[in-house]
Amino acid sequence: MKVRIDSERCQGHGRCYDLAPEIFTEDDEGYGQVIGDGAVADDNTSRARLAVANCPESAISILEEN
Repeated sequence: MKVRIDSERCQGHGRCYDLAPEIFTEDDEGYGQVIGDGAVADDNTSRARLAVANCPESAISILEEN
């Protein structure tokens, strides 16, 4: 799985990088950023889903890989 953040929707609440710091980080203004290419290790999928569920703007999406 991969994750992405819609920068147009993100308001910088920081829940993503607080809940899953191994997947997300913040930019200089506090907006969420995906680390690397957004690939989520198998052992971090539950944390990625938690971050998605807790984003107030629904700015994070999961891309399932085949």
